[in-house]
Amino acid sequence: MYFTDRGIEELVDRRGDEQVSVEWLADRLRAFVDANPQFETAIERLSSFLARDDADDE
Repeated sequence: MYFTDRGIEELVDRRGDEQVSVEWLADRLRAFVDANPQFETAIERLSSFLARDDADDE
């Protein structure tokens, strides 16, 4: 198990029944980077990964 899996599991446990929009997620990611600019590159990579995730299915 990676260290990040704990945070992912917490997210699912706390908010797993909720549905969110991509716009909400983008706002939360922006707020996170504003508060933690040292993670800008990681959030950029995650955002790009999520944006392109279904591109291979076409």
